[in-house]
Amino acid sequence: MKIQDTLKELENVAEQKKIKVTYENIGGELGAGGLCKVKGEHRVIVDKRATDGEKVTVLAQALSRFPLEDVKVSDATRDLIAKSAVFVRK
Repeated sequence: MKIQDTLKELENVAEQKKIKVTYENIGGELGAGGLCKVKGEHRVIVDKRATDGEKVTVLAQALSRFPLEDVKVSDATRDLIAKSAVFVRK
């Protein structure tokens, strides 16, 4: 699967889980983005200047914090999300 296709699928998973994804200029040493909660709603903020690979990593790590049994997603993307959970401190 191409990286752009994986990114699109991760964005769709976030949408299905009602997690807003925004692309903004983050800059500095904050990294490529991450998960936060704004006014009680989960949100993933991604640096729009990040590479597609970095965007995929940020989204996969954020989504690994949520149960995804109710979401339709390819096996490859589901595995990527599961592997990303290893890097997330719970």
